[in-house]
Amino acid sequence: MSESARLIAGLARLVRDVGLAEELAQDALVAALERWPESGIPDNPLRLGRILTGLVPKEPEVHGLVALMELQASRLRARVGPSGELVLLLDQNRALWDRILIQRGLAALARAEALGGAQGPYALQAAIAACHARARTAAETDWVRIAALYAALAQLTPSPVVELNRAVAVAMAFGPAAGLELVDALTSERVLEGYHLLPSVRGDLLMKLGRLDEAREEFEHAASLTQNERERKLLLDRAAASRRQGSVDQ
Repeated sequence: MSESARLIAGLARLVRDVGLAEELAQDALVAALERWPESGIPDNPLRLGRILTGLVPKEPEVHGLVALMELQASRLRARVGPSGELVLLLDQNRALWDRILIQRGLAALARAEALGGAQGPYALQAAIAACHARARTAAETDWVRIAALYAALAQLTPSPVVELNRAVAVAMAFGPAAGLELVDALTSERVLEGYHLLPSVRGDLLMKLGRLDEAREEFEHAASLTQNERERKLLLDRAAASRRQGSVDQ
């Protein structure tokens, strides 16, 4: 039996759904491909080392992963507007969020937490998604809790990308200046070179602080880095908005 088949079989025993087990196995493969460039390809890549031992025996984390997938999928219909434009999370029409998927995701997260898996990486990410799902409006989002969850995730799985997300949450919870301080500390990270979300986040915080010329430059830089046409349009629109607001203020 191949290692992939063993992984699917082990997951199927836990989640009692072969289709879902296949999806989780695919997620494990994606995670492996993301990690190998940094850690190196193992002698036998098919064994998936970190991945097999990290998913199959740990039932709480499987439930955490299921919760994360359900909660993220619940927002799919709201992520694109009527003209195909990207809609940011805080601007999404929450009436379009799938309440059934949200309830399933929250139930899976509760199972993970009941089994002692609240501090696992998938469960922490699911808990962050749950904060958004529970908020009836963007203004009701518990950003202080989200910032704390990202801090816990950063301790568990240190990553510049996690730190960037934590900076966004800190900015929402404690103000853009606090978030910008964390973002500026990441500008020298080689892993984030060419990552369009770094200047995008920095541009957003600069705009909120009234530093409009700097914000425009960051949005334009971010637009030059992304390969996604919808993201590029969104970023160029934000650059134009910074220019217009600057002209009005003058």
